[in-house]
Amino acid sequence: MTRHRGRIPLSERVYDSLRRDLATGAIVPTERLGEERLAEIYEVSRTPVREALARLQAEGLVERLSDGLYPYRPRLDELDHLYELRIVLEARGMQRVRTGGPGSTPAHDLDLVHAELEIWRASRDDPPEPGPGLVAADERFHTTLLAAAGNAALADALAAVHVRVRPVRTLDLPTPDRIATMTAEHIAIAEHLLTGAVDAALETLTTHIDTSRAHVLARAQHALRLTKLGRAVRD
Repeated sequence: MTRHRGRIPLSERVYDSLRRDLATGAIVPTERLGEERLAEIYEVSRTPVREALARLQAEGLVERLSDGLYPYRPRLDELDHLYELRIVLEARGMQRVRTGGPGSTPAHDLDLVHAELEIWRASRDDPPEPGPGLVAADERFHTTLLAAAGNAALADALAAVHVRVRPVRTLDLPTPDRIATMTAEHIAIAEHLLTGAVDAALETLTTHIDTSRAHVLARAQHALRLTKLGRAVRD
């Protein structure tokens, strides 16, 4: 059958919708992903739902437990490892520009860096609200800077890490002070790169991710303690 130009296959639309809802926390992380119920939600048959779930499981965003499929939920050690991977990927982007390569002197795509700098300078004057939009903007900053370093494969790997961490970050609403700190650090990293101070940019970037890592892990540990406490009492 000939596919109409511009028409997105039904299975692709269900996949995109389900992937978005998983990443933003719209689907409760502890909720079993039953094909019949999802088919009702997305107003489709079970077949495109089944295909979408298979793709998401292959990507690691859905996991099979004893009684069915569930959204992927990282353990604390996995969450820590994902942040460590972020540091490795992003630091490598900085390092490859700083060290250069045989017979060449790589440099950041400064137009991309400058565009992100302007976005975060505007955010400094008009702070964004916490939520999925802020998480998306933060992810875009980091993936754009890594892409600007000239290795698209590194940027793709970072995007995959973001997807796995995103549900936790989306549910952890930052305070205005944390948003201001994030904004200031993004501006500092971009300004360092634009002036050629790659070492300073790398140091600021590493501290920035490490701080976020410590905060997210602390919040996750606190949430786990509260959950255990909640099981010990009742109304």
